[in-house]
Amino acid sequence: MKTIIVDVRTVDEFNMDGHAECSVNYPLDKIENYVDTLRDYDQIILVCRSGNRANVAKSILAQHGLTNVENRGEWQNINCN
Repeated sequence: MKTIIVDVRTVDEFNMDGHAECSVNYPLDKIENYVDTLRDYDQIILVCRSGNRANVAKSILAQHGLTNVENRGEWQNINCN
């Protein structure tokens, strides 16, 4: 299964506050720019600081027909192994 972990925090938060090494940074305000890229994945896992922005991103992606999306909440909850 092809999985991607998407951190939807801002670029500054991603770079300065830390992030899971296995994640990519697609900020919430630009998430729609990545819809076509995300269609290539079987599973899309969203994370942010608390889970709120990830939930908004999940709704946006659902509006574009992506249903294989999961909100995992805080980025610290991600295990890259």
